[in-house]
Amino acid sequence: MSTYTQELSTTARSMVAAGKGILAMDESKGTCDRRFEKLHIPTTEERRRTYRELILTTPDLAQFISGAILFDETIRQSTRAGVPFVRVMQDAGMIPGIKLDLGAQDLAGCAGEKVTEGLDGLRDRIAEYYQMGARFAKWRAVIAIDTSIPSETCLAANAHALARYAALCQEGGLVPMVEPEVLIDGAHSIDRCYEVTERTLQVVFEQLRLNRVAFDKMILKPSMVISGKNCSVQASVTQVAEMTVRCLRNNVPASVPGIAFLSGGQANELATAHLNAIHAQFGSQCPWAVTFSYARAIQQPALDYWHGDDTNIPVAQQLLYQRAKLNGAASKGQYTPELEAA
Repeated sequence: MSTYTQELSTTARSMVAAGKGILAMDESKGTCDRRFEKLHIPTTEERRRTYRELILTTPDLAQFISGAILFDETIRQSTRAGVPFVRVMQDAGMIPGIKLDLGAQDLAGCAGEKVTEGLDGLRDRIAEYYQMGARFAKWRAVIAIDTSIPSETCLAANAHALARYAALCQEGGLVPMVEPEVLIDGAHSIDRCYEVTERTLQVVFEQLRLNRVAFDKMILKPSMVISGKNCSVQASVTQVAEMTVRCLRNNVPASVPGIAFLSGGQANELATAHLNAIHAQFGSQCPWAVTFSYARAIQQPALDYWHGDDTNIPVAQQLLYQRAKLNGAASKGQYTPELEAA
């Protein structure tokens, strides 16, 4: 890891620069195709390429986006004019990242729980992506909440995989984004979410320590502490912000450079409002930089407007820029709902 020590530190800090977040545009081919199908967009590589180009060539996007997580297909693609997407990002001042996990599969012996796969051959894949220009990576673990889950088996299996991935990334020159996502699906209360999120973070950081991951050269990508989407009592924006910050302060080392929240299926405006409240009301309590790493909460308006019609690209890009701008404001505690009307 020593070969990349300074580079890793610089990249990690740049990823969470003030007023900027990380765009999660790493949807797999299958996920992207399902979103296209809902809008009756042809599920072809060329349409996916065009959509990625729409995002990455949005004028001035780098004002609010420090980097973007790409899928394997995307990092190998180029613009219609033949410019590799990685170069487009570098020229715009955005850091290329790559999704390294190969998806969540059923965890043997644990009904209703998943474990993320992709460790086999990972060292070689990291070396290839580094040569292609990637400077950070992402690995997502999914933790479901129900009456009897998550099990300690599930937490241990996923934390171990996250830690091994992170160690290999730092060895190979990529800043690891460690993403233990506690799912919003279910009828659980915010108190139950807090309990599960806290235990998840405890197990993850225990494994990171055991695997000798340098905390100051990684980024945490957690979910917020939030009510299950089917819970009859939905926590207020202030309650989500307070409990999220409390949980993170109790379980995340101060040496971690930054926390970049996932949106986790929240409505666009709500994800922005929660991030803003974390900064505006509790930002002084946070020893790490705190920002966003959203996918649909930034991209969905642009995708809906584009709808596969390339004459719609300029307006779709304006919508993408606007959501990035709003979240950039929220990452400094400067967002208000009135800004949505702009």
